[in-house]
Amino acid sequence: MQGVRTERVAEEIRLIIGEMLVREEIKDHAVRAAGIITVSHVKVTGDLQIARVSFTVHGANEAKLKDVAGGLNRASGFIRTRLRKRLNMKIIPNVEFIIDRVYESESRMDKIFASLERERAVAAAAPSEEKPDDSSSDE
Repeated sequence: MQGVRTERVAEEIRLIIGEMLVREEIKDHAVRAAGIITVSHVKVTGDLQIARVSFTVHGANEAKLKDVAGGLNRASGFIRTRLRKRLNMKIIPNVEFIIDRVYESESRMDKIFASLERERAVAAAAPSEEKPDDSSSDE
């Protein structure tokens, strides 16, 4: 569980990096060509040394996600410099970018639920097959 200060710092970092992405301040080609990058959340260690930034790129495949992660991590020094200018803190965390898999899991679950719903609809629409009654006995 994060403390109040680390949560506040994490939220500030998320907002600053989000602004940088919207303004296209990060010049790395993989980042610029990615499309819409969403910073979903940031976790900062208790000692404020590391900020792990989770992100996703809408409509991106695995290879593109890895390219974008590489581009963001290459730009982490530049991002840290920008954080130093905007945050009033003695220690500025090192920034690490990780791919957020939550949206992929959510999408996969939506597909599973839709498939189950279709199967249920087909089963409900199909005439029920009645099994012959084997209750007659040979006494």
